[in-house]
Amino acid sequence: MKVDPVKLEIFKSLYSSVAEEMGVSLRRSAFSPNIKERRDYSCAVFNGKGVLIAQGDHMPVHLGSMPMSVRAALETLQLGPGDIAVLNDPYAGGTHLPDVTMVAAVFDEEPNAKRGHRSARRPASQSPSPLFYVANRAHHADIGGATPGSMGRADEIYQEGLRIPPVRLMIGGRVNDDVMRLISANVRIPEEREGDLTAQLGAIATGQTRLLEIVERYGFREADLYASHLISYTAEITRRVIRNLPDGSYNAEDFLDDDGYSDKPVRISARIDIKGDQAVVDFTGSSPQVRGPINAVEAITVSAVYYAFRCLIPMDVPASWGILEPIKVIAPPGTVVNALPPAAVAGGNVETSQRMVDVLMLALSKAGAAVPAASQGTMNNLTIGGTDSRTGKPFAYYETVAGGMGARPGLDGIDAIHTHMTNSLNTPAEAMEYAYPMRVRQYSIRLESGGRGRFRGGDGVVREIELLTDARVTILSDRRKTRPYGLNGGEPAKPGRTSLITADGERVLGGKDSVDAQAGDRIRIETPGGGGYGSSG
Repeated sequence: MKVDPVKLEIFKSLYSSVAEEMGVSLRRSAFSPNIKERRDYSCAVFNGKGVLIAQGDHMPVHLGSMPMSVRAALETLQLGPGDIAVLNDPYAGGTHLPDVTMVAAVFDEEPNAKRGHRSARRPASQSPSPLFYVANRAHHADIGGATPGSMGRADEIYQEGLRIPPVRLMIGGRVNDDVMRLISANVRIPEEREGDLTAQLGAIATGQTRLLEIVERYGFREADLYASHLISYTAEITRRVIRNLPDGSYNAEDFLDDDGYSDKPVRISARIDIKGDQAVVDFTGSSPQVRGPINAVEAITVSAVYYAFRCLIPMDVPASWGILEPIKVIAPPGTVVNALPPAAVAGGNVETSQRMVDVLMLALSKAGAAVPAASQGTMNNLTIGGTDSRTGKPFAYYETVAGGMGARPGLDGIDAIHTHMTNSLNTPAEAMEYAYPMRVRQYSIRLESGGRGRFRGGDGVVREIELLTDARVTILSDRRKTRPYGLNGGEPAKPGRTSLITADGERVLGGKDSVDAQAGDRIRIETPGGGGYGSSG
């Protein structure tokens, strides 16, 4: 069948809309502000072989990693009609433990001609096999572990929370109560976890229904064929982008401040080799895996590469696996970019991923790509947990805090925005104060924090929160010592700063720190700006 460009565009929109609608379903039915307000989730559609067709414009850090979770689920389980797998194991395609993934197959459960002609779908002689797969991933505000929010300082994964290998949460259309009870028994707010998990189950059902509607309208053969065309189309567009870069090797490196246990900076090194329409991204030379929780698993590294190259594509293309077809990623096992168990990994997803992007963008700038200066380079992960004095029940709050975007060729950076591997929103003050025993005392632009240059880097923010009850406060952040770089003569931005303000005064916290705070104490986060672009002289 020849490729009809009009139909190709139609199917691109159809598959993307399925992923987007799954996200809407998940957001609207979720219990926690982290999913409902911050939108810390992603949804995706895969073909019958488990290859990514489309993903919603949700969280970039999930772009390349969710397919690896789907692969792990399919290698472990044989999913039948009504089965839904759940997993969060970073060493099985996951990212970090709070990110819980669900995977389900889509079957044509009506073999008669009720929804169209049988000939348009699979022949009756074939045994039932999946038409598609759907998946979603959501960051849960707590998944157990040593600290509320499951994002604290740790030196092995067992301290970070409940680790779930691929198991069936739903079997034959019925919730597996054994697994649900197991999860609920290991988290701090079981009612909220069950509510968010149920919302994920509902989003899976939405995706399955919409894909069957596509099959009903167009027939499976055509729907599957154009799914393959979309993957090939995306791969070809990526090859064109790579072909426009000059052949050669482009090296860059940058550093994470530390791992939370020592003051030693952690090196991220990358070399991008361009040859024709192929690219090799080699992270050899990056630091060995470290004691602290900033180790990244291979799925995170693949996601960072996926994101960086997708940023070079000057048009709207499906977020399919085709983007990685012409790219080879080398991440040596046992390093901070491909850690081996039982390394702690909570910060690899949120901090090391950001530094990988900084390094990749710097290398691509040497290849002549039009990329911005470094953005804030951290997600400023703040978790607060304890017992809510208003209800007597446990609570766990998690948020990433925006910062400055790097200046771009011809444009200033943007102030107070989530950048690169995070695409979440803030938690509105009203939602936070309603759900948690906290009060927002200040939320403002951190003026003059962006780097100077011909084009100014974006400014960070100041977020100050007062505790209304005793709580454990944890910050997992970076760019407190190193500064986001400028490009082409632009100046670096200011680093970030976190402090605890008590009746006795102000105490500056480390970038990866955890403290017991009392009611009336305030946590103040000043986030980094973005680097400047071009010489101001």
